[in-house]
Amino acid sequence: MEDKNYFIIHGSFSSPYSNWFTWLHDFIQSEEKQVYVPDFPIGVGYQNYENWSKLFKYYLDLGLINENTIIIAHSIAPVFVSKFLTENKVKVNKLIFVCGFNNYLGIDKDYDAVNESMYFNNLQDVKQYANEIICFYSDNDPYVKYEIEKEFADTIATQEIVMPGAGHINLESGYDTFEEIVSYL
Repeated sequence: MEDKNYFIIHGSFSSPYSNWFTWLHDFIQSEEKQVYVPDFPIGVGYQNYENWSKLFKYYLDLGLINENTIIIAHSIAPVFVSKFLTENKVKVNKLIFVCGFNNYLGIDKDYDAVNESMYFNNLQDVKQYANEIICFYSDNDPYVKYEIEKEFADTIATQEIVMPGAGHINLESGYDTFEEIVSYL
């Protein structure tokens, strides 16, 4: 069997170098695994489903997204990945989603503007395209209500991990490393 490969996907107004992404990239690479951390366009007018899809499709066309792939995605990225896999009918090994949500507006006008095109109504369909879907979320996320993240996880997860007091599980809430995720890789 081919070796697993990994993708780490950042969220809105973020980058491949923020939060715990660099730490996780280095950890996976130290295990001598292939890991990709695409730099998706961000900002109002640039971040949207179409632009993110174009970039992700590049990796798909190279054959790098396949049944051996594990995708780790944060914030808006879980719903983007779900929509992309469903629309392109691409099966992957595992999805690890952190603070995922769908159809949620009200963070602020800029976040709503860049997030809205990512949402879709057939979220449960992504279950056909991954053997395992693990959802991490917190009970006190300052951006997305607990109920919204729980509903997202309840819809698709094969396993849910609620992290008490972990905020948006990002640098702002103290996560420049994310040890808890390692055993799920």
